[in-house]
Amino acid sequence: MARSEDARTPRTREGSPPSLLITLLGDYWWGQTDPLPSAALVDLLADFGVSDVAARAALSRMVKHGLLVSARSGRHTFYAMTPRAQGIMRAGAERIVRFGVDDGTGWDGRWSLVAFSVPEANRAAREALRTRLRWLGFAPLYDALWISPHPRHDEALAELGALGVTRATAFVATCPPLPAAALAPESAWDLDGLAERYRTFVTTWEPTHAALSKGAISPVDALVKRTELMDAWRAFPGVDPDLPRRLLPADWPRDRARDLFLETYEQLGAPASVRVRQVIGGYAPALADRVVQFSVLADPPGPRPAVGTAQAAVPAGG
Repeated sequence: MARSEDARTPRTREGSPPSLLITLLGDYWWGQTDPLPSAALVDLLADFGVSDVAARAALSRMVKHGLLVSARSGRHTFYAMTPRAQGIMRAGAERIVRFGVDDGTGWDGRWSLVAFSVPEANRAAREALRTRLRWLGFAPLYDALWISPHPRHDEALAELGALGVTRATAFVATCPPLPAAALAPESAWDLDGLAERYRTFVTTWEPTHAALSKGAISPVDALVKRTELMDAWRAFPGVDPDLPRRLLPADWPRDRARDLFLETYEQLGAPASVRVRQVIGGYAPALADRVVQFSVLADPPGPRPAVGTAQAAVPAGG
């Protein structure tokens, strides 16, 4: 499942072992407090081509950053999500579900602006702040003047304060009619580049959607595809400011991409959960029935019981 891009949360690259683990736990272990065998998590990552060494290093890193807690029973190690990890996943899930729904027809034309000064020597804070501001939907109109069509200036100031940035101000303003040569607020975003990313997403995932209609995807492939799909889609809220529709080109491709994501993600859920049950059941049969499948189409969005199939209890091996 999605996770919030909190500036105080360790960053995880798309497709990296920690990123895959976060997605897997959110998709199939949402709300569960029981720890999972480390061997099961390592085996799940192996489906993505992650080596045992890299998988165990990712688990250790997540413990270090307070996302997982470990426990031992004899020679075996188990991992459970911390309340902090659960909170991050909830925030990320809410963002994914809301993203792209509102077309901005009620937008009043007001922009939130944040101006700040961060010493060049404090490069870490500068980069963390930029990451978080982008996740909030801001972009730099000029180097230290960031803008958003959403009323999130209070959130932006909170992030500035959390990072120790004291030289900052925020205000709300409207934009008067501008001459053609002037810099319009929406020019802060590379909309052409973003549109191309959406078109690439559609081109990449249409074959998977077509294969699903033919029943041509195995449980292992479904797990890999569903996780990679979420990993790819959840990057968009961090780069797409969700501008009001009237500021976007007429042929804006996000709607098609979002529909494709929702349909494909939901249809992959049942076969993917079979694979997760297989792997977990191979090490802890009593936990196999606790596997869920997160649904973005449920009302409200959240976990659904995973499909119950006899083959789900087949030992995974490894």
